[in-house]
Amino acid sequence: MKILIAGAGGMLGKDLAAELENAHELIKTDVGELDIPALRSVMNFTAETRPDMIINAAAVTNVDACETEADLAFRVNAVGARNLAAASCELAAPILHFSTDYIFDGEKGSPYIESDAPNPLGVYGKSKLEGEEHVRRHANRHYILRIQSTYGEHGKNFVTTIIKAAREKGVLTVVNDQRSSPTYTKDVCGFVSRLIEQPGYGTYHVSNSGGPSWYEFAGEIIKQTGLANVKLEPCSAKDYKRPARRPKFSVLENRNLRLCGYEPLRPFEQALADFLSRVDMGRY
Repeated sequence: MKILIAGAGGMLGKDLAAELENAHELIKTDVGELDIPALRSVMNFTAETRPDMIINAAAVTNVDACETEADLAFRVNAVGARNLAAASCELAAPILHFSTDYIFDGEKGSPYIESDAPNPLGVYGKSKLEGEEHVRRHANRHYILRIQSTYGEHGKNFVTTIIKAAREKGVLTVVNDQRSSPTYTKDVCGFVSRLIEQPGYGTYHVSNSGGPSWYEFAGEIIKQTGLANVKLEPCSAKDYKRPARRPKFSVLENRNLRLCGYEPLRPFEQALADFLSRVDMGRY
């Protein structure tokens, strides 16, 4: 297929391109090359390039910044998603759109399945939920993949931040009352490669299995990197005064993935080990 990737310069977008480029013709765009909040720009670009499929990996993801830059968040995460969905409809081409666990409030107390009612706490989650709704409304053939707590080889992330801080400090304080499913972008992209080969349209939760707190995940990072002299101390999210509220338990259950016969993503500990084997630790 000829596939348009919006947001190809980001951490997820770069891994998507690496995963798909051997089997497909890619049209890679990023900020400055395709202004996804501008409908005319999107429609003209897609009419000229005629992709067989659109993947939207573009997003404003700085959760705290979204609280003070709400217009930008909604322009990119909601209006941009609408425009790409409209283009996919015009082309009669499917669209794959990435969303987030932040559409949930974290009050359920158990892992979220795809049909659970959303209730975002902040601007980021609200803008991403609106993007989902636009995709469902404007594109008959769509995949919506909710991912969370991602880390990869091509961008700043929690794993490399912890490694760097561990080498610079003797003691690290990490939140112990927020749980999610840390997810390696490479694993997400491998699933995308399999998914788009057949018309299994719909909404999927796609995350590595396991639901550690950030404190527990940091402990696993320290363990696997052998930084034994670092002391970890737990704290509450209330100890950090941050502009945006976070869901306290947003672990995603990959229910639809399992029901549709796809192999579940591996445990987060295995994914972390794979990631650490691929990165240049000297950079951190």
